[in-house]
Amino acid sequence: MKNFLSRFLARQREGSLPEPEPLMPPPAPTPAPEPPPPAEPVDVASLQDGILRTLKTCYDPEIPVNIYDLGLVYDVKVEPDGAVQVVMTLTSPHCPVAESLPAEVREKISLLPGVRTVKVDVVWEPQWGPDMMSDAAKLELNLF
Repeated sequence: MKNFLSRFLARQREGSLPEPEPLMPPPAPTPAPEPPPPAEPVDVASLQDGILRTLKTCYDPEIPVNIYDLGLVYDVKVEPDGAVQVVMTLTSPHCPVAESLPAEVREKISLLPGVRTVKVDVVWEPQWGPDMMSDAAKLELNLF
């Protein structure tokens, strides 16, 4: 064994060892992915109306009023490319639907035609209070 190793190392120093053959051929270059086609411009006002109608189908399970009329939705932005951003809050940081309600909002809005992406941001400032409810919500809850 020592003899074999000595001869191998000597041949390696001399440069007389044959070049090893690659075990696998080199990978073919991967072409760059095609960019996504540009989104068709959407009718922002129409999509905004659809989003507001959709938000009125989402409820905080502890209060029988939709989240829009409750005043939990602070802002809705719709871009011409179909990107939607919703800024909302919850009635309390300890709300039992803190994870499921924003996910429900995201899912329902994403099903609307023309919506490409949906981002829902939950914020705690300003803090929600009953004064943020619509008059219809206050009337329904007998707060007048």
